[in-house]
Amino acid sequence: MIRLASLMLMIITLMSPAIASGKQALSQNEKTTIIFFDTIRENPPMLRGFLTAMPKGADLHAHLSGSVYAEDYLEWAMQDNRCINTTTFEISAAAGKPEKTGKTDKPVKAPAQCPEGTVPAATMEKDTKLYSSAINALSTRDVQYTSAMWGHDHFFDTFGKFGAAQQGRDADMLASVIRRAAAQNIMHLELMASIYPPELKTIASTVGWNGDAAATLAALRQAGLFNSVPASVEARRQLLERTRPLLTEREAALGVSFIQQVTRTQTPAVVFAQIAYSFEMVRQDPATIAFNLVAPEDNPVALRDYSLHMSMIDALYGLPEYANTPITLHAGELTMGLVPPRHLGFHIREAVEKGHARRIGHGVDVMYEDKPFELLRTMQSKRIAVEICLTSNDRILGVSGGNHPFPIYRQFGVPVVLNTDDEGVSRIDLTNEYLRAAKDYDLGYTEVKTLSRNSLEYSFLPGQSLWDDPATFVMTGACKDSLIGHETATCSKLLNESEKARAQWNLEMAFSDFEKEVADSMTNR
Repeated sequence: MIRLASLMLMIITLMSPAIASGKQALSQNEKTTIIFFDTIRENPPMLRGFLTAMPKGADLHAHLSGSVYAEDYLEWAMQDNRCINTTTFEISAAAGKPEKTGKTDKPVKAPAQCPEGTVPAATMEKDTKLYSSAINALSTRDVQYTSAMWGHDHFFDTFGKFGAAQQGRDADMLASVIRRAAAQNIMHLELMASIYPPELKTIASTVGWNGDAAATLAALRQAGLFNSVPASVEARRQLLERTRPLLTEREAALGVSFIQQVTRTQTPAVVFAQIAYSFEMVRQDPATIAFNLVAPEDNPVALRDYSLHMSMIDALYGLPEYANTPITLHAGELTMGLVPPRHLGFHIREAVEKGHARRIGHGVDVMYEDKPFELLRTMQSKRIAVEICLTSNDRILGVSGGNHPFPIYRQFGVPVVLNTDDEGVSRIDLTNEYLRAAKDYDLGYTEVKTLSRNSLEYSFLPGQSLWDDPATFVMTGACKDSLIGHETATCSKLLNESEKARAQWNLEMAFSDFEKEVADSMTNR
């Protein structure tokens, strides 16, 4: 609790016109909001309500499949005539197919013909014990009580269970995630998802990998690997089109971009082909704005080939057609005890230096890195952001609170953003991560507002930033004389030309409205 004297001193300080955010003085509404935030800091339900309503720029680290809640997957499994294993709770396809009767043209589904050990998913409509157990198996709900596996293994095991429920449901999946984001006043999503031609593995295996990136790329191109890129681009466009009718106008206004996933546990030939295809997707597809390497970083293949993968990225990034491709990399999602110490000393550094990552996903083992302070200073000077996933790191690695490097990154001026990772599997949302950060690290309103602003500043949205100095949020010269909601002609020109600046301006307008609402509620108490 803040002592009364300290609170009064803070109020007096906040009222001083000398206090500013960067070089811009705080508005009276923002000062009031700062004070109100501190009065509810120790009241989690009130803090939750506040942070839900607070504008949040973006969720930049979210896997689409893991962002869907188990209840949605189970509902679709019941509707789509799937089967579910009564021991492992894996969802699978049934042999039974929809049949037409003579009385109506509407398909009527025959009872699912399920293999031994499985039952029709529709059984869960009446078997609540089966339904509850399936939710626990498809997520980390009650994992400490219901799973024989520790959190790390249970977390990753869920992804193999709901695959069949995704079939034909990509628009429903995307709509589910967008609805939840819009309800929390999130403005932009960068969702990790994979799209590859079915022939990729065959082409990659035929071409092989001999260590020569340029020659292998040429051979993959000659073999027709990139012929399907236009079809993949069109598939992404159609997904967004099919999703839009499932949303309200407000939900549909939320921005969505995709980050192509490369599965790092495949053979070197397949991984290189996926990386090359992903570079090409980013080059050709406006909706695909970056790529990332996914799958457990502690997997033996991922550990063995980590430096090789960074070298592959480095070689392709050096080509003129792929220079400056936005890249974010899972790196440092490790901790002592999970892997031998020798694997903790270089992953983040190589992702920065050889992988050309503009953002680092997780970065939990940064203080185990060789020369960690030098690395932190490099990340600060290059403005390489860290995608912090507090609940995910707790669930998977058992790292939380004072053992998490989140405050160290902030102390060294490394940009940080809060993210969900797999909100469906973890049973959270982005508001939960803001609440957790505020409580565990004693953040004030100005600091959580900075996290929200950071999420758009370090997004891969195209165009010039609204901020001249992203560390202090001083507006660029084009908008320095503008007031929120009353932009000058030069500022309007920037907002029309830059998708990023326009999103940032919209966030500032949302903050202005939010802070006014908070101030008005305080006045009317």
